[in-house]
Amino acid sequence: MSQTSDYTPPKVWSWNKANGGHFANINRPVAGPTHKKELPVGRHPLQLYSQGTPNGQKVTVMLEELLAQGHAGAEYDAWLIRIGEGQQFGSGFVAVNPNSKIPALLDRSGPFPVRVFESGAILLYLAEKFGAFLPREGAARAECLSWLFWQMGSAPYLGGGFGHFYAYAPSKMEYPIDRFAMETKRQLDVLDRRLAEAEYVAGAEYTIADMAIWPWYGGLVKGWLYGAAEFLDVQSYRNVVRWADATGERPAVKRGRIVNRTQGDPASQLWERHEASDFDTKTQDKVAAGA
Repeated sequence: MSQTSDYTPPKVWSWNKANGGHFANINRPVAGPTHKKELPVGRHPLQLYSQGTPNGQKVTVMLEELLAQGHAGAEYDAWLIRIGEGQQFGSGFVAVNPNSKIPALLDRSGPFPVRVFESGAILLYLAEKFGAFLPREGAARAECLSWLFWQMGSAPYLGGGFGHFYAYAPSKMEYPIDRFAMETKRQLDVLDRRLAEAEYVAGAEYTIADMAIWPWYGGLVKGWLYGAAEFLDVQSYRNVVRWADATGERPAVKRGRIVNRTQGDPASQLWERHEASDFDTKTQDKVAAGA
């Protein structure tokens, strides 16, 4: 494949917002808040500030799974942070996550609030806090953590790499699409080979590794990400499809997937979650019907 380019990088890069493409209104090369905005606080021990992207779904699935197991202390308020509007750059959100990315968690159950950011860190924090969905010791624990961090390291190639250039870049470019499609398919093959020998990613038990991986790679083979299922021939990864289907049928996964969700079928959008009954009364189809 031959490639030509009329772009020569300058000696010192400078930001041109006009080249930002789909995310030009929220991407910038500096950190910190852009405006003063305190975060709301509900009555539950755990306060989640998020949006229903794959990274956000990891945590709401985990919280719903904990509640399904009977952990009353896992009750939570899920506040919607509209990242397309730059709400993650408010001063209150930056105080919880200096990296200005969702999800961010504030645990107010102790004498002093504890902030936790990065989705993998939140899953690990909750698993250790409640003693659930993470093997306690030995090889099983190591396997689970290895797959959790595999997802954290791999997903940027899927989202920021393949997804960006395939779905969001201002123009289609063969080289980056080929490069990241190749890597995405390699990752699917890694996962498919693993799931050929185990029911769940970390072994015989469902764990935080599944919760981390399913919203990204499960969503991909289910056709929910980037409209790329046919392009990537996802049905050929039969073990991933089997696992994605089975995981998606878990009641807690079904609930967690729609929390803070703002796209798709209104019945699958629960913009904020403050009580378990909100799933029955406050999805957007019901809100619109009562308006």
